[in-house]
Amino acid sequence: MKIYTKKGDEGNTSLFGGRRVLKNHIRIECVGNIDEANSTIGFLRAKLGNHPWQNQLMRIQIDLMNLMSHLARPSDAQRENTNPLPESSFMEEWIDSIEANITPSQYFLLPGGTEISAICHMVRTQVRRAERSLVTLMQEDAIPDCSLPYLNRLSDLFFVLAREELFHSGQDEEKLRPFLYKKKSSSS
Repeated sequence: MKIYTKKGDEGNTSLFGGRRVLKNHIRIECVGNIDEANSTIGFLRAKLGNHPWQNQLMRIQIDLMNLMSHLARPSDAQRENTNPLPESSFMEEWIDSIEANITPSQYFLLPGGTEISAICHMVRTQVRRAERSLVTLMQEDAIPDCSLPYLNRLSDLFFVLAREELFHSGQDEEKLRPFLYKKKSSSS
């Protein structure tokens, strides 16, 4: 079977269930944004080599593939999707275990530091974009309840992973300015 079908040469693609839509449809945009983040996670995994994050990152990649399959299925599609839906509690546990070992951030941080930290920030921003497009999709059609919390937690995780990487590498975070909301709440 050839990789190219020529069915998309006029700007259309198929959704789960068979309906065709334009390639700039919000559903395709949302899935594409998640796919981009997933690819960057794959790039991060390639850079990490034998690293403690590998298994959890692979789990996230599989979760994202399953989530994309659900988001590619309109609520009125006749065909059911049997792929499992992702859950985010393992990311919360991972975040909590990292934050138990590093000082909570009180500052806006400049992305960068090490290559691994910078890639984590790239994933974080790509997931945030996916999250924004998911909110737009939610205004058009029902989506699985777990979708938005999963992406929200995923961007939190990659912020914390970037910080953990800098902590373990011994590099200082480049602090821009304090969080104003934390400054106000601590002075009141």
